Amino acid sequence: MNGIQKKIWTLAAVVLFIMAAIWIALTYYNQKTQDQYNDILQRYLRMNEVTTASQQTVTSLNNYLLSPSRDNLSQLEQSKEKLRKARIDVIELRNPGNEFALTNYMNLIDSLVETTERSLTFQSEKETEASGNAFSEADRISKYISEMSLTLLDAELKTYDRFYRGIIEQSAELKKLGIWLLLLITFLLLLFTYAFSLSITRPVLKLTQAAKELSRGRFDLRIEVESNDEISFLAKMFDRMRININNLISEIQQKAQLENELQQSKLLLQESQLRSLQSQINPHFLFNTLNTLSKKAYLEGSEETSDLLASVAALLRYNLKRLDRSVTLYDEVRVLRQYVEIQKARFTERLRFHTDIDESCLYVQLPGLTLQPIVENAVIYAIEPEEDGGEIWFRIVDGADRVTVEIEDDGPGMAEERIRQILEERPVESEGGHTTGIGLGNVVRRLRLFYGCDDVIAIESGRERGTKVRLSIPKARESGKHDQASDRG
Repeated sequence: MNGIQKKIWTLAAVVLFIMAAIWIALTYYNQKTQDQYNDILQRYLRMNEVTTASQQTVTSLNNYLLSPSRDNLSQLEQSKEKLRKARIDVIELRNPGNEFALTNYMNLIDSLVETTERSLTFQSEKETEASGNAFSEADRISKYISEMSLTLLDAELKTYDRFYRGIIEQSAELKKLGIWLLLLITFLLLLFTYAFSLSITRPVLKLTQAAKELSRGRFDLRIEVESNDEISFLAKMFDRMRININNLISEIQQKAQLENELQQSKLLLQESQLRSLQSQINPHFLFNTLNTLSKKAYLEGSEETSDLLASVAALLRYNLKRLDRSVTLYDEVRVLRQYVEIQKARFTERLRFHTDIDESCLYVQLPGLTLQPIVENAVIYAIEPEEDGGEIWFRIVDGADRVTVEIEDDGPGMAEERIRQILEERPVESEGGHTTGIGLGNVVRRLRLFYGCDDVIAIESGRERGTKVRLSIPKARESGKHDQASDRG
């Protein structure tokens, strides 16, 4: 991970490196120019030293010839020593351009030293005239040396002039190069600074935009930041926080939905119970009365009336006790048969009820009072209005993972708008059975809440084509066989 601090240090290091490179280049150029200038100046000084030393030697020789003394002799020796050293220094000034002139220049220095010594020799031998001639020759050689020095200096001045002009031209070129280099470095620094700032500001802008989206409640947008520094880590943590918040919101919504469904289930249960309570006038007294009448009819030989009263009592007891619990399909079929027997006693041959039941499917669970309201709806709208009555088919078919229950009649059918109202759980006028007070809409809502899915019920109908209600009951709530024994008992 390249941290922001590392990026800042990298930027500072690059700037310092460029500044150091420029400073080193300028220092090197200045030092080189200064060295060249010092070299030319040293050449001037060395030639001037030769001229000065030659003149001083001639002066010291003259003093000694006029007044031979130890001091004058010592001063003469010192002058000659300076001249010899100056000659040695002059050797370093040799180059291809002045090699011939410098050789003659050195020969003149040697001749001056030799002539000076010859003059001293003649002086020591008391040959005054010969010593004077040697002094005159030394003086003439000294003048030659001075002239030669001027000639060499003139050549050096021409060389220096070319050097000076070269420095001026080089300075001009260096100035242009410096301007272009400054522009290039400025551009590169701006480019590097822009890229550096963009690598920091772009992820921050993305995080800012993501925060704005989160503040608007959009928790489904993924936060993606392309970076390899601390901002990337911050973005990952921010995205993880978004996911956690989104999960919490989903969980809260699911809980709210479950609570809403539970509340609806309670309301439906209360609605069913309230409607059932309308028919409850002292239930125990009513049950006892029906049982008494059933036994009395049986004793009087009216077995059909006795069975009918027993069915009514069982049906009423089932309707009052099974609203708030799940039952097996077996229980629903049993009470449905009792209901049909009661209706057959009412409609006689007008009600023709046909069954096709797979007995192996009777152990699945479903809400209480599911089948009776559907059959009762068929009786009310398909049998009761018709003078000749009608037919009702009741089928139970086993499937792979669901049990299909079909209740079909040959009545006038049901309008499409009414079917949509029932399936969309919208209020339907004049809905409710004669016996239970529970309409199809109530059955639809309780089935969907019980199984947690919407495809548990379907209605097929059309004008003068009858009505078919199909229940698709999941086997996930299948009851054990021990329930059968308890229910039959």
